[in-house]
Amino acid sequence: MTAGGRPAEPEVIWSRPQRAGRGPRPAHSRESIAAEAVRIADEEGIDAVSMRRVAAGIGAGTMSLYNYVPRKEDLYELMVDAVSAEYDFPPPGGDWRADMLALARQTRALMHRHPWLPRLLSPVYGFSPNALRYLEHSLDCLAPLDVPDAEKLELVAAVNGTVAAYVAGELALAERARSLPWSEAEEQGVRTAWLGSRLATGQYPRLAAALAGGGPVPGAGLDMAAVFDRSVTRLLGAWGA
Repeated sequence: MTAGGRPAEPEVIWSRPQRAGRGPRPAHSRESIAAEAVRIADEEGIDAVSMRRVAAGIGAGTMSLYNYVPRKEDLYELMVDAVSAEYDFPPPGGDWRADMLALARQTRALMHRHPWLPRLLSPVYGFSPNALRYLEHSLDCLAPLDVPDAEKLELVAAVNGTVAAYVAGELALAERARSLPWSEAEEQGVRTAWLGSRLATGQYPRLAAALAGGGPVPGAGLDMAAVFDRSVTRLLGAWGA
């Protein structure tokens, strides 16, 4: 162990005592530390999270916080696990595609509540207590799917990757809209008119036909929830008979 309680060798935060070293009963808990870090990230973004800010928020010294959380990466892991407790895991209904779509919807909603979450998703954080609950529930949902268990885990990863990428795009669009000096509708009107002028040249016949047939105009007031459902459903449809 190095100075300040930080480990000199790799270790899993979950196998570590709540507080390193001897002394009086711990004044803080991992739950309170994670809750403060999540609060900061929700309000100001993940880049605002630091050991100093979290320590100040819970009334601790920065160096004493290292006795509870030896590295910032461990703090991130606590944060991911904390928000993962927000999942609701009802008993599977027997239709694995419907169950996985419902779970994907929960993940999308979770990421919108905590916009920093897609940036922290990593297989390294995949085996925290609440992540294990999530994986176990996912495999319960996938019990009717007749493929090897290893492939089921691949499917879970594929769904999560799809959700993260989709939400990252939604968040980026929302952030851009907030930065515009005009309304999103005004900008979309200008862009749609420009797109129409390009299609009218006849240089893009396939695109013109697709849009004329009801295809979505990029950014033009799409029902993002419906598009999300279709995207995940198509992914799930590629698995199993």
